[in-house]
Amino acid sequence: MNLIAGFEHGEDAGVYRVSEDLALIQTVDFFTPVVDDPYVFGQVAAANALSDVYAMGGRPLTCLNVVCFPTKQMEIEILGRILEGGLSKIHEADAVLVGGHSVDDEELKYGLSVTGIVHPDRVVTNGGAELQDLLVLTKPLGTGLISTALKGGMASDSAVSRMTESMTTLNRRPSELMQEVGVDACTDITGFGLLGHTLEMARASDIGIILHGTRIPLLEEAEDYARMGLVPGGTGANREFAACGVDMERELSPLLLDILYDPQTSGGLLIALPPKKAGILVEGLHREGWTEATIIGEVVGEPHGRVIVRA
Repeated sequence: MNLIAGFEHGEDAGVYRVSEDLALIQTVDFFTPVVDDPYVFGQVAAANALSDVYAMGGRPLTCLNVVCFPTKQMEIEILGRILEGGLSKIHEADAVLVGGHSVDDEELKYGLSVTGIVHPDRVVTNGGAELQDLLVLTKPLGTGLISTALKGGMASDSAVSRMTESMTTLNRRPSELMQEVGVDACTDITGFGLLGHTLEMARASDIGIILHGTRIPLLEEAEDYARMGLVPGGTGANREFAACGVDMERELSPLLLDILYDPQTSGGLLIALPPKKAGILVEGLHREGWTEATIIGEVVGEPHGRVIVRA
């Protein structure tokens, strides 16, 4: 069987073996704007799509633009800036843009279809977490909350700046470092939020996962916007999806739960690896400027396929 990873366990991308030493990674992702600046939106959307390849331990190779654009409502120059932003991240990833497809649509959307490569023996899935592994999160949470505040005209310039910096940062280096150190499992934190993607890892690996709420890094002011009720609509959907597999050791703050279920855009990697290697990875990330990379949990034997949240 040449299909190494498909859609059975909610993997970030599909992986297909083409030879003994080469496998292809394939993914596609596109969405509506989460920031006002067209160039930055292009960067965010491209970084988000490229992240699927990094989560599988691979290297992006070629990209295709996926565009829905309202030609009757927007100037074509806006599309040009979006594509320029996307191309800047493709170049940063040392990948190549080979074409794309566009549709005249009433709602603007942009993203990429990405093909990457990886050695078949070095594919990283969300189903390899092992007992006593620690979980490292490489980026802070809160992009959904801040984006919602931005749409409502209530986000501060500093919060938007920090959110933008996080979303436009490629997960390339954490992916390379986790492969160098030795990794058991990985997923990137995007639309299903931290709890949704962690639950997918627990189920795919058939283990239990404990998350420590107070250790989880947050973007500046994200908690403030949650307190103001500026919660994206996807939060409720994430709660409906994951709540049946999540246990609380005691009553948690509703604000914390809103953040843990907050749908992320171009979020960080959640990496499972043995304790000694986890320490080495975090130290390496901190040296290279990923100062908010944090050990936020651990893998336990019971309960299988569930996530326990401790305050």
